[in-house]
Amino acid sequence: MRPGRPAWSLPARAAIGLLALGLYTWGLSRNGVGNTFYAAAVKSGTESPKAFFFGSLDPASFITVDKPPASLWLMGLSARIFGFSSWSLLVPQALCGVASVLALYAVVRRWAGEVAAVFGALALALTPIAVAIFRYNNPDALLTLLLVLAAWALWSALESGRTVGLVLCAVLLGFAFNTKELQAFVLVPVFAGTYLWAGPPQLGRRVIQLLWAGLGLVVSSVWWVAIVELTPASSRPFIGGSTDNSEFNLIFGYNGFGRLLGSGTGSVAGSSFGPGFGGSPGLARMFNIENGGQISWFLPLALAGLVAGLWLTRRAGRTERLRAGFILFGGWTLLTMAVFSLSKGIFHPYYTVALAPGVAALAGAGSVALWKLGRWSEPLAWALPIAVAVSALWSAELLAAVPGYAAGLGLAVIVCGVAAAVGIFVVLRGSVALPWLAAASGALATATLLAGPAAFAVTTISTSATGAIVAAGPTDAASSTGGSLHPIHVPGVAEGDKGLLAYLEAHRGGATWLLAVTGSQEAAPFIVATGDPVMAMGGYTGDDPSPTVEQFKALVRQGKVHFVLIAPGGEAVAGISSVSPDSTSAAAGVEAWVRAHGTPVPASEYGGGGSGQLYLVPPAGAR
Repeated sequence: MRPGRPAWSLPARAAIGLLALGLYTWGLSRNGVGNTFYAAAVKSGTESPKAFFFGSLDPASFITVDKPPASLWLMGLSARIFGFSSWSLLVPQALCGVASVLALYAVVRRWAGEVAAVFGALALALTPIAVAIFRYNNPDALLTLLLVLAAWALWSALESGRTVGLVLCAVLLGFAFNTKELQAFVLVPVFAGTYLWAGPPQLGRRVIQLLWAGLGLVVSSVWWVAIVELTPASSRPFIGGSTDNSEFNLIFGYNGFGRLLGSGTGSVAGSSFGPGFGGSPGLARMFNIENGGQISWFLPLALAGLVAGLWLTRRAGRTERLRAGFILFGGWTLLTMAVFSLSKGIFHPYYTVALAPGVAALAGAGSVALWKLGRWSEPLAWALPIAVAVSALWSAELLAAVPGYAAGLGLAVIVCGVAAAVGIFVVLRGSVALPWLAAASGALATATLLAGPAAFAVTTISTSATGAIVAAGPTDAASSTGGSLHPIHVPGVAEGDKGLLAYLEAHRGGATWLLAVTGSQEAAPFIVATGDPVMAMGGYTGDDPSPTVEQFKALVRQGKVHFVLIAPGGEAVAGISSVSPDSTSAAAGVEAWVRAHGTPVPASEYGGGGSGQLYLVPPAGAR
């Protein structure tokens, strides 16, 4: 035990780490392979080094997933070592969660003390969407860990004034970029601005240090993109999600300004995705029915704590680290909230896991700041009690938003929250020290504010989640006016396609691709089941311009594709709108050509199964 640390510090950290590990791994296999889109890419990476490096959906590297491959590399290494399974896919995600919680504890302890660190780490561990994401194989788990580690590295630089910590922060953000592209850069102005304001060296030295960090950010961000762009298009897969087979188009379009502005490829015209998944854009978006139960439990306390912390440190010196922490995590929370709240393009509630560390850190440190504010100024003794009471009322409201869920818990939260608030107020206004009342009120307030998210967390780990979209808590809490937020189930081969697969394997011949289908969500289950190449025409949504009709005909002439499975027109496949016959997309053109020139294969030949009509397209038909 280091001098100055309380005796309970190490046991508290160990308990929080074990809690997080239990939450993120308990019954983990019930999620199967989670999102089959990413699971298929991991499976392909275990079959082909080329698919591994580029993040290809299938082992023959026809098209990539619509994100850079850093999270796939993490899961892929696990799958290569331990074999492809539910646990080898999802345990790395769970460990990302545990590491995020412990790293946040370390940063908040150095910033605001042990009590703040305990509450902040518990708040992150129990935030419902964090529980869901750290049990799932979307890239947001690794993204969140890298952002927290970047904050830890920045804090080291703020303490020491050394360039190495700042450069490490930038490199970690660069790897976060290679996990989810421009979303990782949302925090760059916050991190850079915090150091520019509060870094120990003189201004000129700080500017030079930031320039070095900028160089580290550029190199760690673009090295993979540069390799992709310098590789001839004929030697690599098509860049999924782009309109011109360019990684830069993906970065600034579908994964960039399209998300923010709701224009171009970022809006995914024609698909069932859109702003409705996270509710309408607006300043209250993080509190609406779609997002509130996922992320907003600690937001009232965090925002109140931010105001208290900035007020307490208003006269502090430039390098005062207590204020620097509120600038850092306050900027993290406010800027991320603004981007998520005002985005007009694709926005899913599970994206808010990137907001969770900022909110949790402010909730922990802000609680301590509110306490100090009440002790320092008797007229402000009401601030912490009001923050606790409002947070309890908001928790009860979130619980009540789900009809019939956890009956009585909401009322208990209100009663206990008010009781804790009264106790805190008596302690802060009392002329006689009452340490037992302070301890009891603080413990009651902590338990009360954690009760609601803990209930959602328990519900999350008790249910299975598969498909493209994941939500935490009871499914009614994730209802959306713009489309279902319930985990989308993608039919697997075990549910009727075994006969189809056996037929395809028997008649594949020397074809490169076992099958061609429209959309990655339709291709993914076949890839996961077999490890064989399955061509996802049109990529994730079916709208990507690959392959064109001429490109597909060339593949048929070369004997690389023999079979095409076309979903019934106008019906949804795995939650993604299928390509309608009158669509102008490249995939629709290929489907039209296949219908005109292919030979329908009767379902009776393979015993039924499959979600559409199977066609044989022999080389002779490529005209």
